[in-house]
Amino acid sequence: MAFFPARLSTSKPPKAAAAFNALKRDIMLGTLAAGTGLTELELAAHFQCSQGTVREALLQLQEEGLVLRKGHRGTQVSECTADEAVEMFRLRTQIECSGLPRTMRSPARSLISDLNAMLEDMLAAADSDDELQLAAIDRDFHRRILESANLPALDPILHRCLVHNHRFKISRSSTGRDLRATALRHRSIIDAIESGDVAQATTTMRHHIATIVDFGPEVFPDANQ
Repeated sequence: MAFFPARLSTSKPPKAAAAFNALKRDIMLGTLAAGTGLTELELAAHFQCSQGTVREALLQLQEEGLVLRKGHRGTQVSECTADEAVEMFRLRTQIECSGLPRTMRSPARSLISDLNAMLEDMLAAADSDDELQLAAIDRDFHRRILESANLPALDPILHRCLVHNHRFKISRSSTGRDLRATALRHRSIIDAIESGDVAQATTTMRHHIATIVDFGPEVFPDANQ
């Protein structure tokens, strides 16, 4: 039987996007723990919307790997394991570092200005102590770089890796992180891309990903630590 903790977000708008955002926030923060059952009827009552609206939100969450829909057995919040995190970090590195040369071969005119604007938004989120908003902009930052590589079929794969990476990082953070320092880690990526040096940009991106979590040096022993 599904059970919703008292800390579940209290906003109850009728739209699928709002239900999706509220549930995603609670899953990313661990308010809804792995294995928690989610029923359309209970969620519809909670958000004061139709079951069809809830179903749409759950399908979006499934696309991001945050829930598992098991037919007649219902929907559960997915696990967030170290084993999956390792493989997604590896996959993410492959996608981003392979895409960078393509991005830098013919970069979009707005790429650097877009990345700088996102960095400013990340710093604003850090100053507001909003880690989830910072992480959302972080995902947009990395997806914007891949966008210029003209590999659109890889974008949803990268997005799913990024969501899992951030969920894993947040779930393993026992103490508060320096969010401003987290945001500023992206400055070196912008500088490397702007320099036009593909090798340096690739090394910088690999180092960025390898140093996100403590086990990075074990997973990426060849990264320039």
